[in-house]
Amino acid sequence: MVNDFNSSQDKYQVVPKYQGSYDTAIQKIFQTHGTSTSPAVFQSSNISTAQVLKSGYTTPVQKFVNRDHFDLNKISPVARAFYAQGGEQQAMPFNTSQPVLYYNATLLEKYGITPPSTSPSYSEITKISEELYEKSHHQVKGMTVQIYGWLLEEAIANNGGMFTNQNDGHTGNPTKVSINSPEAIAFFKWIRKNIKNGDFMDYGSGTMASTNQTSGFLTNKVGMYIQSSASMSQLNKKNKNKLGVTYFPHADGKAANGVSIGGAALWISNDKPQEIQQGAYEFIKYTVKPEVQAQWQKSTGYMALNKNSKDTKILKQFYAKHSEGKIPSQQLQNTIPNYGNSGILLEGMQGIRKLEENAMEKIYRGGDIEKVLQQNEDAINEIIYNQNRANGYK
Repeated sequence: MVNDFNSSQDKYQVVPKYQGSYDTAIQKIFQTHGTSTSPAVFQSSNISTAQVLKSGYTTPVQKFVNRDHFDLNKISPVARAFYAQGGEQQAMPFNTSQPVLYYNATLLEKYGITPPSTSPSYSEITKISEELYEKSHHQVKGMTVQIYGWLLEEAIANNGGMFTNQNDGHTGNPTKVSINSPEAIAFFKWIRKNIKNGDFMDYGSGTMASTNQTSGFLTNKVGMYIQSSASMSQLNKKNKNKLGVTYFPHADGKAANGVSIGGAALWISNDKPQEIQQGAYEFIKYTVKPEVQAQWQKSTGYMALNKNSKDTKILKQFYAKHSEGKIPSQQLQNTIPNYGNSGILLEGMQGIRKLEENAMEKIYRGGDIEKVLQQNEDAINEIIYNQNRANGYK
């Protein structure tokens, strides 16, 4: 993408520098700000958004958008909402994913099981999971949900709740989280029902859990799992079965509120001369062109964020071969942005997710749902209290 941009014009030259994982890179960005080695444009993950916003180290993309009269409405509003503040676009969403439910369509067809609907309820997925487990004579577990904090956050959002006060941090600095909530409790009761039924596979947490659940899915050991839409390219390459994809499930008796995005955005550093910042913006604008985003989705599994990408030859041909590839984008397009599904703006999310996962693990292993959630909610709120004191927030 960088090479193509450099070849497309002769005014700017982008030099890409790999800086390690998201967490490693963001620390390097903060440490080098104001020096000659700081980046003019950088990629930062969604969970670092609050940290970047409060750093004061960036120039809002909106400044260049206004001058350029660029039509931001071309870009997914849900994706934009995560990286906007005070009505201004702070960064441009770039590699964007959503959690989706993958299912083994070949296995469901083999056992005569009706596949899940477009936006399934918890009970619908449980019914399919039970059927698959029983009809396969217990050879195939029906479903799994990895112990991963992001998935708990998304369950809360999709059930219409919020993770923190201050509207998930969009209208002020958060002072507490609420994971012992009706939305989280409904999610865990659903998980526990399937564990009790015997149709649930527990792969645990961490990188190996993610690897093992994908392997289990590809080798017919488990029929359904929830993961990032960015996993789709890997599944399409290695899957001998027909891949099914549908929206993230929601609690019974209520409509889905929609899930927020994962992935990362592109930011412009404010420690560079105006002409260099302008070049950073020109590169960012290039990355969200319809054809560029279309190729990005085809190559990586991340979603094309430009609404006009679907009309490109690249995606038309891709969808003709992989119709399931449309589903994440449809889920994104059908979501009406609100504070609950626009991401969580809270510093220290890396450590907070570890406590979320601690709660998930204890509940999966039989712990009292509300008691475990309250204990971990209290522990998270202590972190937030100390964090806010250290940063001078009230």
